[in-house]
Amino acid sequence: MGFIIKNKKEASELYDKEIAAPSVNEENELLKNSLNYLKNELGKFKELPLLVCEAKKVINNKVLIKVPNGSHFLVNTSSNVVVEPGDTVLVEQRSLTVVQKFDNSKSFDIEDFIIVEKPDISWDNIGGLEEQIKEIKEVVELPLLKPELFKEIGIDPPKGILLHGPPGTGKTLLAKAVANSANATFIEVVGSELVQKFIGEGAKLVRDIFALARERAPSIIFIDEIDALAAERMNIGVSGEREVQRTFIQLLTEIDGFNNLDNVKVVAATNRIDILDPALLRPGRFDRLIEIPLPDEKARLDIVKLHSNKMKTDDLNFDEIIRKTDGFNGAEVKAVCTEAGYFAIREERKVINSDDFFKAIDKIAGVKYEDDEYLGMFG
Repeated sequence: MGFIIKNKKEASELYDKEIAAPSVNEENELLKNSLNYLKNELGKFKELPLLVCEAKKVINNKVLIKVPNGSHFLVNTSSNVVVEPGDTVLVEQRSLTVVQKFDNSKSFDIEDFIIVEKPDISWDNIGGLEEQIKEIKEVVELPLLKPELFKEIGIDPPKGILLHGPPGTGKTLLAKAVANSANATFIEVVGSELVQKFIGEGAKLVRDIFALARERAPSIIFIDEIDALAAERMNIGVSGEREVQRTFIQLLTEIDGFNNLDNVKVVAATNRIDILDPALLRPGRFDRLIEIPLPDEKARLDIVKLHSNKMKTDDLNFDEIIRKTDGFNGAEVKAVCTEAGYFAIREERKVINSDDFFKAIDKIAGVKYEDDEYLGMFG
């Protein structure tokens, strides 16, 4: 180190001066930084959270806001915040002063409704609905892929279609096939999702979904179980029912209002067309009402062959299988194929025979008739 240490005392003094002292200073600095960090964290815990509100109007450098409970207040804004009607803003809880504005003014995560990964269902995976598939392609796919054909003929393509029929007949399956085949943004919504708790929120959600569809055009909006939203309107004084009707009116306006749908197609599905409001079924909104009936003999044969082609089978008696499945819907016919496979697995066989299908039919039919008897108790 450049000099000679003569005794232990000098060695201790040298250690305190050269080594120990810097270590103490570093430790003090570390403790100060830790203390400052903890003080900042405690300060964050003491701060009141900001409220998320909607700006309704701008009046003389002040903003009329709507707070989450539905009340309206005229408040000031921070000097660096420029607010416009319709913006979503953050306000301080004590004075309700607007301190920040969201770039995205939408109140809902409507991006979640977009199907990013398209379903792997194609038209070839659907059996027995050739006529319905043809109509859907004409109304949904053709206007999106070849709009010039309609301009040459001089007609406006239909805005939407309604798929209706008994449960299990393939309505949602058809919508998945449309999402797969059409080169368009596919937005899936369930009717009950559009019904919100607070006044105006459901209508705003509908408006945002259609605005998103126009931004991402060409696009398809699929509304499943639309009867949850579009049941026939009645004079009921319940506030919840009135809110459903407001949302429904917004849906009618978006489909056939002043704003053009452009390259946006609406596909809806329901099991209860008998309870839908007539305003929804008129031409100009849902131009085509496509019934998806129970499969006939040819359709049931197509469905059985479609699913049995993937299975190891032994000379199946298709005529008897089709005869025994009379009255089954498409989902039940598919369930018969699955149950037949289970019967073969239970007997430790790798090949499925006709007897397995007959046992599966008896099992599915037993459950089906038990359900029918149970529902019959309620008229």
